[in-house]
Amino acid sequence: MLFPIKDYNPTQRPAVLTILIILLNAGVFFTQALFSDLQYQVARHSMIPWEITHFERIEQPIAVRETTDPLTNLSQRQLIYRENAPISTILFSMFMHGSLMHLLGNMLFLWIFGNNIEDRLGPLLYLLFYLACGVGASLLHVLFHPNSLTPVIGASGAVSGVMGAYLLLFPRAKVRSLLFIFILVTFVDIPAAVFLVIWFIFQFSYIGGVGIAWAAHVGGFLMGMLLIHFWRKLNPRPHVEILQ
Repeated sequence: MLFPIKDYNPTQRPAVLTILIILLNAGVFFTQALFSDLQYQVARHSMIPWEITHFERIEQPIAVRETTDPLTNLSQRQLIYRENAPISTILFSMFMHGSLMHLLGNMLFLWIFGNNIEDRLGPLLYLLFYLACGVGASLLHVLFHPNSLTPVIGASGAVSGVMGAYLLLFPRAKVRSLLFIFILVTFVDIPAAVFLVIWFIFQFSYIGGVGIAWAAHVGGFLMGMLLIHFWRKLNPRPHVEILQ
């Protein structure tokens, strides 16, 4: 098992937009976790594939929220209804996370690989690219699970798109990774192409599994590669990797 720590691929300008995206994701998570009920927010604002394929919002309550009246100390049950238009949930869900580890994992990958993609594309095009990858990832998940009522959240699809772009633009950049082999744990520096291909194969092998939107990971990755491929066709300037 490989877990990335950093890459050796310097940028020419600060990754301002990548930092803002990380702060936005963190802000949404901690606001929902500290000042609201995280599961309640997920139930209300996440993407549900059934809504996307049927072009309509689920009208019946989809969850029950248990609360306690501070005055009487009696428990109360609140029915939770969906609030957003189905299409808008694709965007909302991209900035929500179900746990702190979910958030930290996505943001670490985004920071390692996203700063170089922002550096190459520029902030505005990078933002459009990031959102397009997230939407494409969500739609592929819907394609695999068209009637699913399971909420889907997380930046994983968009981050996977960033990783797909990195594979095409910086395949020889070195990525410092933690390598786990049974009880052996060590650091290794491996080419980005090796790390990302291994990661992609791992994601692809789990499509159809439960609990994690593996298809969204694969969809985002392929979308990122496709968009960067066309971008390079439109910008045929000489490409030189800066490596250390």
